[in-house]
Amino acid sequence: MKGRLIALDHLDGAEAAALMVDGRLEDLFLDSDAPRPGAIYRGIADRPVKGQGGMFLRTPDGPAFLRQIKGLRPGQPILVQVTGYPEPGKALPVTAKVLFKSRYAIVTPDAPGLNMSRSIRDDDRRDVLLAIAHEEMGDSDMGLILRSSCAEAADDEIAEDIRTMQDLAQAVTGDADGTGPEKLTEGDGPHALAWQGWSAPAQVDTAPGSFADHGVLDQIDALRVADAPLGGGASMSVEPTRALVAVDVNTGGDTSPAAGLKANLAAARDLPRQLRLRGLGGQVVMDPAPMAKKDRRQFETTLRAAFRADIVETALVGWTPLGHFELQRKRDRIPLSEVIR
Repeated sequence: MKGRLIALDHLDGAEAAALMVDGRLEDLFLDSDAPRPGAIYRGIADRPVKGQGGMFLRTPDGPAFLRQIKGLRPGQPILVQVTGYPEPGKALPVTAKVLFKSRYAIVTPDAPGLNMSRSIRDDDRRDVLLAIAHEEMGDSDMGLILRSSCAEAADDEIAEDIRTMQDLAQAVTGDADGTGPEKLTEGDGPHALAWQGWSAPAQVDTAPGSFADHGVLDQIDALRVADAPLGGGASMSVEPTRALVAVDVNTGGDTSPAAGLKANLAAARDLPRQLRLRGLGGQVVMDPAPMAKKDRRQFETTLRAAFRADIVETALVGWTPLGHFELQRKRDRIPLSEVIR
């Protein structure tokens, strides 16, 4: 099928959302029993870990770790938001910089001011959006960010989104000074995340069984194995270990002088998609196929362009002495292997 398709379905009884582009699976949100990124807690400061520059907090869902000590004392309540999924056996990663994010607007209680996505370049449209923002926020001391999706959205929908997020922010921050640990918001599920993040025009199928109807299940099943084909016989293996995600690029049967560079460029273009679909984050170490050192710049340029278009925060660290390329990626997806057995 040509074009963009969003399928909202369930997988093994849990909510799931898939984005298909020209028949290929491009993104996937899966739910689990773990606390969702974006969930907000009133945590209670427990004990500092000075060597790590942070504080363990008590929450209803177990211990959380906040990289902040200054101004905190044991027993003090603090509003925190889950930033990602924890590594096995570790505490929930949280931040004190709480955001209230929706399709068009992000309300920032601790960062006053009105800001707008740089991708909205039309001056007239920017003026209209600023007028809406000023009208809805009034004299609020909270901040507001208008997302790129506002460029083509209806003005009344944007205004309603701002009001909803501002009301939620006021309600949650008003509960910050309670006496015990409490979950104040659940965080968004896959269907809500799809509505927020996949704002480009697309056909939407919400019927039960839409994953099977559009071939999503077959493409998810292909992700059970480590190898991902790159065309021309080349492939890359994406394997999570306890310490890192190892990515190995192979040229296959191609023995031409340019085989290594071709395989590495193909891997660079597809790596963000593979990590998204597999729900992998943390430290990523890529072992490229053999190529001349003079080709490294082209490889880095391709890799940087690919991750620039990715919605998951990723830092390109650089080359190691052994010729590996390292990346650091936010853990905001549940690993596919933990959801599908």
